[in-house]
This record gives sequence, C-alpha cells and structure tokens, in this order.
Amino acid sequence: MASEAEILEESRRVRRLQVVVEEAAELVASTRRFALSLFPDKGPTYDLIYAPRFRRLMWEKYRVV
Repeated sequence: MASEAEILEESRRVRRLQVVVEEAAELVASTRRFALSLFPDKGPTYDLIYAPRFRRLMWEKYRVV
C-alpha cells in the first residue's frame, strides 16, 4: 500500500504532466493561428499536413490527443 507521501508525490507529478500537456496543446493552437496569419487561405492545407503530425507527437509523447 502506498504511503501518504507517495500518493502526494504522484499527485504532484500527475498535475505537472497535465500542465505540460496543456501548454503543448496551447502551443499547437498558437502554431496554427500563426500559420494562418501568414497564409490565411491555407487552413485546410494546414489541417491536412500539420494537424495529424501534431496529434501524433502529442500521442507519442503524452498519450493524449
């Protein structure tokens, strides 16, 4: 059985991971906005080429989409 200290430490690590994943998702969204500011009419192209790559990276690194 896990001690209270171990449970607290795991909770801290889980929260830290959640923060990093949220930051990564925000970075992906910001990247899309930046790309569309450079190429306003290329949203579908971005979604076709880059969105799957970012989803794959998020899955490989954090196991979330």
